[in-house]
Amino acid sequence: MNSQHEFVLRTVEERDIHFIRLWFTDILGGLKSVVISPSELEDAFEEGIGFDGSSVEGFSRISESDTIALPDPSTFQILPFDQDDPNLQSARMFCDIQQPDGQASLVDPRQILRRQVADAAADGFSVKASPEIEFFLLKELKETGKLKPTDNGGYFDQASQNTAPRFRSYAMLALEEMGISTEMSHHETAPGQQEIDLRHADLLTMADHIMTFRFVIKRVATNQGIRATFMPKPFEEHPGNGMHTHFSLFEGETNAFHDPDDEFALSTTAKQFIAGILEHATEMTAVTNQWVNSYKRLMFGNEAPGSATWGVSNRSALVRVPTYRLGKAESRRVEVRNIDALMNPYLGYAVILAAGLKGIREGYELGEPAEDDVHSLTRRERRAMGYKDLPTSLDQALRVFERSEFMADILGEHVFEFFLRSKWDEWHRYQAQITTSELHTNLDF
Repeated sequence: MNSQHEFVLRTVEERDIHFIRLWFTDILGGLKSVVISPSELEDAFEEGIGFDGSSVEGFSRISESDTIALPDPSTFQILPFDQDDPNLQSARMFCDIQQPDGQASLVDPRQILRRQVADAAADGFSVKASPEIEFFLLKELKETGKLKPTDNGGYFDQASQNTAPRFRSYAMLALEEMGISTEMSHHETAPGQQEIDLRHADLLTMADHIMTFRFVIKRVATNQGIRATFMPKPFEEHPGNGMHTHFSLFEGETNAFHDPDDEFALSTTAKQFIAGILEHATEMTAVTNQWVNSYKRLMFGNEAPGSATWGVSNRSALVRVPTYRLGKAESRRVEVRNIDALMNPYLGYAVILAAGLKGIREGYELGEPAEDDVHSLTRRERRAMGYKDLPTSLDQALRVFERSEFMADILGEHVFEFFLRSKWDEWHRYQAQITTSELHTNLDF
């Protein structure tokens, strides 16, 4: 029993917490939970909580179903929702998944990211990330039951009615109560679309924050009689939901991405990191954009990248180098823009970090930055300029992914194979549909 365990046990007793929610994620990024009483908490710290891993999709086979969830006391937070009813007061902790012999599970997404963070540490780097998370607020029409945006606002609009600003205020307060620092919030481009930016944190903590963020946003929306969605592109006529993420590497207290003598204040390390992401972008698109719907955002979304390019202040590029505060060393970062808001943050950040580190280790060369609106270029123009297009469908992404030894090595054989099978199943279900557009075009031809 260490000091963190003792702090949690003491807090649970002093704050009269009645339920402890132990959280973990499956391979696709679905949030899982088991609830224990405070009386079981000390044993859970010592031995973990056993559960049937074969019942969690992709975790284990029936013959190897015994699995252990070991709570991480550093992630303990009191949930800010049932304070009006003391009997329902709850707290949550994220868990690491283990095998019965105490070995880390090879299929736990949190462990996969932890391995990449450890690899970065072995190279002398700590990793920080700061995401800009987009989502839609929706309301149900009483007459039809259909969902529509809660407002008709646009980018940075100050709403004339109070639903969106009130929601964002409540959401930011709830996030801060759970130890998740926010930087800003605002209305995004599309009607009903919101964005909340999180303050930078180490990469594993940030992945935990994102899973918590999705839970909190949905819960706050439900409490206000509306609905929140992180679906990449829920509306044909509106932009989709991205999760642009800013990355930086630090060597001790020094930002390894900063070079005051470079035109864009970018160090060689930063350029190699960017080059690694661009080189492996097509291989990892199936992970960073894992849903059929993800490609409708990439293909038809606003400011969603379709090619593996980088640019300075260029929001059509996959990797953007912001030019705010060029002289401020701790602010030097690179922004990855293809990520959508429903990515499994553990797996997605693991493959992005691994690609960037590979670029550093192997000294990848970074080409010239894109200065055009890449989306406005024709396919022939992009090829002539040396730009490599990203996959345009989950089908294409999976064909590249399944040939990638690099992705298999990062994710591990079991996760790689399960992810591939699951995503091919999703694609085939999508293909089997007969859409309204097909009926309209072909039924009476």
